[in-house]
Amino acid sequence: MSVDVVTFGCRLNAYESEVIRRKAEAAGLSDLVVVNTCAVTSEAVRQARQTIRKIKRQRPNTRLIVTGCAGQTEPQTFAQMPEVDRVLGNDAKMRADSWAEMRARLEQTGLGAEEKIAVNDIMAVKDTAAHLVDGFEARARAFVQVQNGCDHRCTFCIIPYGRGNSRSVPMGEVVAQIRRLVDNGYREAVLTGVDLTSYGGNLPGAPTLGTLVKQILRHVPDLERLRLSSIDSVEADGDLLDAFANHARLMPHLHLSLQAGDDLILKRMKRRHLRADAIAFCQQVRRLRPDVVFGGDIIAGFPTETETMFARSLDLIDECRLVHLHVFPFSPRPGTPAARMPQIRREIVKERARRLRAKGEAAFARHLDGEVGAQRRVLMESLDCGRTEHYLPVRLPAPAEPGAILDLTVIDHDGRQLIAA
Repeated sequence: MSVDVVTFGCRLNAYESEVIRRKAEAAGLSDLVVVNTCAVTSEAVRQARQTIRKIKRQRPNTRLIVTGCAGQTEPQTFAQMPEVDRVLGNDAKMRADSWAEMRARLEQTGLGAEEKIAVNDIMAVKDTAAHLVDGFEARARAFVQVQNGCDHRCTFCIIPYGRGNSRSVPMGEVVAQIRRLVDNGYREAVLTGVDLTSYGGNLPGAPTLGTLVKQILRHVPDLERLRLSSIDSVEADGDLLDAFANHARLMPHLHLSLQAGDDLILKRMKRRHLRADAIAFCQQVRRLRPDVVFGGDIIAGFPTETETMFARSLDLIDECRLVHLHVFPFSPRPGTPAARMPQIRREIVKERARRLRAKGEAAFARHLDGEVGAQRRVLMESLDCGRTEHYLPVRLPAPAEPGAILDLTVIDHDGRQLIAA
């Protein structure tokens, strides 16, 4: 049997899961399940534990490896689970030698929790290698890791302790990987990272994300669509804005790390922008690229958030004209400053998250209304579904080849996706 990887969390994890699967299979491993975890919320950790138990019930004889951010930050939590054979750190999971050694490790039985753990000091990791992947199983677009880690310390976030400090892949290696993916038939590439807009800070000459984007567009002319994953607007550089204004192959879709709409809460989060900065950025990009569509992350129920403060987060959806909204009920993560702040009652947190989601869904539906009658280029993700340049889901009445880009007319929507002729 092959190596199966179960992925939680971000697009970077999706990319790394493909690397993990290939390295594990190249090492001769089989009948193995790797759970690539997320640590962004306590709920993500709970879901990972639940999934591990379910997998072991369904496949009692398979070996089970835990890795990812939760495995890095809470190795004991998973090592103490009898279902788990090994806990592998975020650095080790990307190294071929870790998987080459895995077979011998798995032959050792009766290991205690400490003996199951292979997790190093992530803060000591200084480099991020380009892990060349020829393609992505069952995916129409390719994710390309260009950056890892984060130098910032938002008070709610555990991720720097799972990923380490910011480090970037040299531009030449990124360009080479994307050229290789295009040669293998991929028509869209998505640049991913933990703090994508900090790209290049540790590289010679400190190139910016905008510089990287322009180099990709210049040196890989056959790449039809380039997309960015989540960015921090305060770090967006002039070259990045210029690329949005002048390069149609850079998709008109940006997902912003906003987190809140109230200035005092943003300061308590230790964010580096204020409400007015976020609004001004959206206005600026919209002037440069009028058809741009914005998404955003917002946390509901951050400690000390009053109803008035929360209302400013609700209003931010309208002010920034957000279309794709990701809502996170605040979840205190042990070891973070926010976990020690005065907490909001869980029922209030959940209720505020519900209100944010409801407003986000209404904004999304309104945007779909405006798409009816539009001509869109749709990248097919499956036989009958794809996404527009603006990352809007589209359903087709008849099958089409996954990976194809089709010129289609939007005739309707069902509140969740567009319907094309």
